[in-house]
Amino acid sequence: MIEIKNIDYTTTFSVRHPVLRDEKPIESCFFDGDDLKTTVHFGLFCDKKLVGVISIFKNKNAIFSAQNQFQIRGMAVLKECQGKNFGKQLLDQAEQYVITQKGNLIWFNARENAVPFYQKSGYEIVSDAFEIKDIGTHFIMYKKN
Repeated sequence: MIEIKNIDYTTTFSVRHPVLRDEKPIESCFFDGDDLKTTVHFGLFCDKKLVGVISIFKNKNAIFSAQNQFQIRGMAVLKECQGKNFGKQLLDQAEQYVITQKGNLIWFNARENAVPFYQKSGYEIVSDAFEIKDIGTHFIMYKKN
């Protein structure tokens, strides 16, 4: 059984850590803004086990003119659960949430290896490649609602 529900930001760490911050301290799983009232976190549970997470921040990026922007951060699915459409379900949940908030643009910094996944859902690259220290190559991607 698959269920997606709101979770606390600290709950995201059990998925963020092994997928996004492996071999780094658990404290590196906290992102600026995680604890703001305008930030929401969703967890995907498979048979009651948390296997995927996504966080949506109300955050404006100056490269876009849209007024009501949201940023996705910390999207991750446990390695053993990848390839089961869980990431797509989390992304769809985030998009639906942004619609309820009358958001008109979603953007994020995508890891290079995740770009094809996001492109399949209609996201476009809008930047040159850039490095995030100790994390890797990223691209800014976006999608308008």
